[in-house]
Amino acid sequence: MSLMTVAEVAEFLGVQEGRVERLERESLLMSKDKDDAGKPLFDKTAVEKYKEFAERIGGI
Repeated sequence: MSLMTVAEVAEFLGVQEGRVERLERESLLMSKDKDDAGKPLFDKTAVEKYKEFAERIGGI
């Protein structure tokens, strides 16, 4: 399992980091772990699936 930081997810999705944090708070994108600073880490496969789903319904 490959984990992505908030910054990496934001770059991959083409959004700001605050948007990724909001997606996590709203349980639309679930984190798998936390880094040493307490920031969420996301499973790369889950992020890819979220992006595919979001694009199908009209955007991220």
